Amino acid sequence: MLHAVSFALLDSVNVLLIGIIVAIAALLPRNGKFSRIATLLIAGDWLGVFILSIFVMLIFDGVEDVVQSFLHSIWFGIILIATGVVSFLATLLSKSDGGTRKIDGFLTPVKNPSWKTVGAGLILGIVQSATSVPFFAGLGYLSIGNFGPVISYGGLVVYATLALSLPIIVAFLVGMVRRYPESPVGRLFELIGENKEKVTKWSGYLVAVILCIIGISTLL
Repeated sequence: MLHAVSFALLDSVNVLLIGIIVAIAALLPRNGKFSRIATLLIAGDWLGVFILSIFVMLIFDGVEDVVQSFLHSIWFGIILIATGVVSFLATLLSKSDGGTRKIDGFLTPVKNPSWKTVGAGLILGIVQSATSVPFFAGLGYLSIGNFGPVISYGGLVVYATLALSLPIIVAFLVGMVRRYPESPVGRLFELIGENKEKVTKWSGYLVAVILCIIGISTLL
């Protein structure tokens, strides 16, 4: 269970979703509908993560012996290390405007609270999770935990929430900043905004290093 929680928390470093939340807050006027938009966007993203996690768990449960063998094999550690190295290099070589272009593509349907906001979050949640190694690794450990179907599948609610814990915290803090811009949190976000490229890159480096550390630990 600890492994599943760890990978879910690692998966919560969702730079794209966090960037969209911050961008929405910057675009909307002070009396805008940020809270509703952020809530619908995160709810859609959560739903996407939850739906995909159900399908993945059903598949993993059907090949539980294979999943268990893989998670305890040298190949799992090698894949984690390789993913960490690739992520590190991709972050190192990424251009500062690359993330901005991705964020701009999601801003149009989320500028106003509607079903499109939920749909955008749903698509984002599915795509982000489907391309995330920590997402599958955490579900793999949850699948082989012998917790029973009630705990395993009921736990997916908690798993999806943990996978979105950092964006949820950021959305809450951004809401506070909009209401109290002169607060310590407001000044902190102002500082982050002035160095957002550095913060984004260091977030990518952090995830890459953690993946490498976990991968190395599985080989020892």
